Amino acid sequence: MKPLRIRIVGGSLAGLFAGVLFQRGGHDVRIYERSRHGLGGRGAGLVAQQEVFQMLRLIGCEHVASIGVVARERIYLERNGVVAQTLATPQTQVSWDVLYEAVASHIASGHYVLSRTVERVSDGPNGATIRFSDGTSEEADLVIGADGVGSVVRRAVNPDNYTNSFAGYAAWRGLIPETALPEGAGLLLERFAFYVAQGVHVLGYLVPGPRGEMAKGERRYNWVWYRKVPAGELAGLFTDRSGKRFEFSLPRGGLSDDRRDGLRRDAFDVLPPQFALAVAAEDAPSIQGIFDYEAPRMVGGSIALIGDAAFVVRPHTAMGVSKAAGDVLALQRHIAAGSELRPALAHYESERRPIGEEIAAYGRRLGASAL
Repeated sequence: MKPLRIRIVGGSLAGLFAGVLFQRGGHDVRIYERSRHGLGGRGAGLVAQQEVFQMLRLIGCEHVASIGVVARERIYLERNGVVAQTLATPQTQVSWDVLYEAVASHIASGHYVLSRTVERVSDGPNGATIRFSDGTSEEADLVIGADGVGSVVRRAVNPDNYTNSFAGYAAWRGLIPETALPEGAGLLLERFAFYVAQGVHVLGYLVPGPRGEMAKGERRYNWVWYRKVPAGELAGLFTDRSGKRFEFSLPRGGLSDDRRDGLRRDAFDVLPPQFALAVAAEDAPSIQGIFDYEAPRMVGGSIALIGDAAFVVRPHTAMGVSKAAGDVLALQRHIAAGSELRPALAHYESERRPIGEEIAAYGRRLGASAL
């Protein structure tokens, strides 16, 4: 296929993967990210699957996969902190931060544009139109929606079905220096630890430091506590200490002191002491709402959805980044093999839609068993 003018909405890993691959294929690529400072420093660790390793090999970043912390076993705790079960299932958590920075470094200078908010995308017979919040617009042969759970691009493809469904719970998250974990929580180190009870699900593991540090004392401890939330309380849940409301999450630093102290009290009331100490050690927890979305269509005439813009999968699967990488690999392959865009997009959707449906269903099953 002749070189295309490709514009990508969303600059997280899905958008970066797409940007690098299509740039290498000779296409005119630009990524638009609405945040002012980029997304570096927002991640912790992730479990890389086959698609991520394949992507890293293709773009010359395979070394990044070695920057990870190995959890040598899984342990399940009782409420009193005693280990109820141990499973010899080693697992490596790679550094999201290092992965993001490494992939972003392969985008041509000036082609990753920050503070560029897309308000609407329109599909047309000979391309798509992007309309920005400042009133300007731009034409493209192909617009790739990589704008995640709050995607505006998916509305152009699915005008009657583009909203997320709240799953009934949220994930409180903490990320602290390893050295900040109190001595009484030392059992959590070097392991993937869980506590699962009726209505309670918490887990934690070590991840590399912000620059990929893997030495003891330089790593970080990441904990996730899933808690049920009535839908009517979401507005308050995602309102920060200054009164600003977010739609799907509450970022670090947004939780008021009173709410943080309440979280700590709840932790000591219901969690094993090791996890309660880990929760208490976090001064600025964040909150991630858990949502579901499955796109009836992944493509239009000149638009393709990838990652969470197409299928929002629950974090229990540990497959969000891998699914996004798989989407990008398939999209690039079909476009490279085709002579016309629309048939290539149709082949992409035919391949990836069943996979997205399968992973989304898997995540719902895990969520149902977790809480």
